[in-house]
Amino acid sequence: MKIMTFNTQHCLNYMENRIDYNLMAKTISDTGADLVGLNEMFDEGGKFGPQTKILSELTGLENYYFARAIMDAAGPYGNGLLSRFPLKRVETIMVPDPEVRRFKDGFYETRCILKATLENGLTVLITHFGLNADEQESSVKLLLEHITDEKCVLMGDFNLPPDSEILKPIYERMVDTASMFDGPRLSWPSDKPRIKIDYIFVSKDIKIISADIPMTVASDHLPHIAEIEMI
Repeated sequence: MKIMTFNTQHCLNYMENRIDYNLMAKTISDTGADLVGLNEMFDEGGKFGPQTKILSELTGLENYYFARAIMDAAGPYGNGLLSRFPLKRVETIMVPDPEVRRFKDGFYETRCILKATLENGLTVLITHFGLNADEQESSVKLLLEHITDEKCVLMGDFNLPPDSEILKPIYERMVDTASMFDGPRLSWPSDKPRIKIDYIFVSKDIKIISADIPMTVASDHLPHIAEIEMI
């Protein structure tokens, strides 16, 4: 099974500064991904329309789900899932906002986790962390409640580098597919990447066959892909 996490920046062509569904769909299809986690997606009822559905139709990944985190001025905004495999159960789990904001000058935004269970038993968690440490800690705490120790994939834009102490509990429960990289791989910004903030983690019972961050400039993030096998 090939898995991909991709922050599309609402399907904005990074080099041309325009919405470009064909480019995003081609970026996905060229990897041969069977399962795609999407960040920064809009849904119907707003300016851009149902972006997850549009990419589903263009890629042929016919099973899809959108999880709304916020109602933005441009419409419902959050995470998306594309899947070649039937979805048995899907839900949107809201990440609690910090009761007291530790960073007075920080940009805060309500986040959510998309959780799906496939018919083959795989649990899929798609996340997009906030920019502040208190938001990120809330996301990790909630994820730990939903990660399963068997047949589980966690992916998304974590807005943190791999050596962050905040991610340590995730590393204790799961395996970073980046362990299969044959050299340094960074994911943001896509044209001149200087940091890795996008991840695909798997439960320890899953075999990682390969992983990569291809230099495909579509959105402001490079896609992260991995091939796995459930054993």
